[in-house]
Amino acid sequence: MQAYALEIELRAFVENVALASTAHRWNHRGVTAPATSRDASPPIVRFVGVRKSFGALRVLQDIDLTFNTGETTVVLGPSGVGKSVLLKHIAGLLRPDRGEVWFRDTRIDGMNERRLSGIRREIGFLFQQAALFDSMSVEENVAFPLTEHTSLGRAERRERVSEALRTVGIEGMLAKLPAQLSGGQRKRVGLARAIILKPALILYDEPTTGLDPVRADGINELILKMRSELGVSGIVVTHDITSARKVADRLVMLRDGRVVADGTFDELESSPDPYVQHFLRGRYDPAMDEPTSHNGVPVPHSAGSSGDDDAPRHEAGEA
Repeated sequence: MQAYALEIELRAFVENVALASTAHRWNHRGVTAPATSRDASPPIVRFVGVRKSFGALRVLQDIDLTFNTGETTVVLGPSGVGKSVLLKHIAGLLRPDRGEVWFRDTRIDGMNERRLSGIRREIGFLFQQAALFDSMSVEENVAFPLTEHTSLGRAERRERVSEALRTVGIEGMLAKLPAQLSGGQRKRVGLARAIILKPALILYDEPTTGLDPVRADGINELILKMRSELGVSGIVVTHDITSARKVADRLVMLRDGRVVADGTFDELESSPDPYVQHFLRGRYDPAMDEPTSHNGVPVPHSAGSSGDDDAPRHEAGEA
């Protein structure tokens, strides 16, 4: 069931099918920001006062965040704090109840599907479980965005697929099915698919989950390679401290849908916040299990909340 749900999400992302109910079709235009005199590149992504709830469960609460172009930003936090929901807003798989989401200088949270499809071509998404199509070969999986979005012939598609697979360090497996691959190989194939359209931004959802330390480090090296060799900005959602330390230019930590820390790894290590310190050191603190209001006062767990990551599955179009 989980694999099927991930396939639905991937098809929605690649084929530009809205995951929301047809009763909530997006019919607003994207808003372009006024021209600026600054020489610096605009941020790759901005969140302005973003809120998102699923029923009584508040997942994102007044999020104000800027993700800089050319950097790899890691979003840290335990399961259920809104990390993956944040990514899905960037990809257009969810939209906020309130607030704004910007990609470069264009507001995207109210875009219709036709305009949003152009934005999605600039964003690669490595899903948590790679989300490969079980019935498709490696070649077909990686070529899927090319098949959907370009008029390239089969020979050209194969050349692009081979190039992407070389980039992620896996070759000679074009005809294999996902079931014939190891966990690390599936992640690499998923990353090859994420870069096949040469995106400006890659979203990594728990990229090292389920991998042994050696293969996890291989994925970390690839994330670094995407930035250093391809110049791709990255946003990495994880609770893997080893991975975060290695790949992050900057880290953002969430708690109960709010930003509680933002800075370099060294700056977070120097934070006086007990929540930050316990998380970075992997030390259990019962207080971390209790959600807090904006002024730090504990509040009851919302009805229907689970310990799984971030949001009820059905709200993201999953079954």
